[in-house]
Amino acid sequence: MLKSIAIDCYIDDAERYHGSDAIVAVDVIRATTTAVTAVSMGRACYPAPSLDAAASLAAELQNPLLAGELGGNMPYGFDITNSPAALAARTDISRPMVLLSSSGTRLMCNACGAPAVYAACFRNYIATARHLAGRHSKIALLGAGTRGEFREEDQMCCAWIARELMAEGYVPEDAKTISIVDRWGEAPPSACLASKSVAYLRNTGQLADLEFILEHVGDLDSAFMLLDSQIVEKRVAPRYAVA
Repeated sequence: MLKSIAIDCYIDDAERYHGSDAIVAVDVIRATTTAVTAVSMGRACYPAPSLDAAASLAAELQNPLLAGELGGNMPYGFDITNSPAALAARTDISRPMVLLSSSGTRLMCNACGAPAVYAACFRNYIATARHLAGRHSKIALLGAGTRGEFREEDQMCCAWIARELMAEGYVPEDAKTISIVDRWGEAPPSACLASKSVAYLRNTGQLADLEFILEHVGDLDSAFMLLDSQIVEKRVAPRYAVA
């Protein structure tokens, strides 16, 4: 059976990839990093596609932690913004988190028509690829389009996962996928510094999140799957350490 991968930028059309065996949602700065960090610490995480959906989810949970942003602004009544660094510093892991973001959580939720949906970031790109390999034959790696752009950090993460899968016999579905892997597959984490997402963090005094992201690359041996509106952890046997 042919095993294939496609890389694309999500602009409200994840549905066209519902025919894939698996969709991997990538929003390195910052939704998938925040989600993965929460669950890896033992906190329940529920991504929401909209503010109304976030409110509905929160109403069903006991003492929820509301985390997120819309258009870069933290909604009224939320506890923290979409910050993996701020989340990692918290000790109230018993509080389930409802996560909302401008692009990343919408991507995760809108991908749910596919048989399997995963969240990936720099922290778990290797583990995600290892979990996917041999388990799903047709895989879509979708970066969360931010203001209509496929940001560098998301292209990099998708390319890194694709590179790992290509080593396991997967083939790119189109020229776009080949081009992204060729450009970013061997790029170092610091290559994302050219991104407008990094400029936004710098201009808004949120460089702690950039530092957190660059200091946590390949450090988690888990894939993270969206099941019944909740992100759950799937442990993967480690293959090698990342410097």
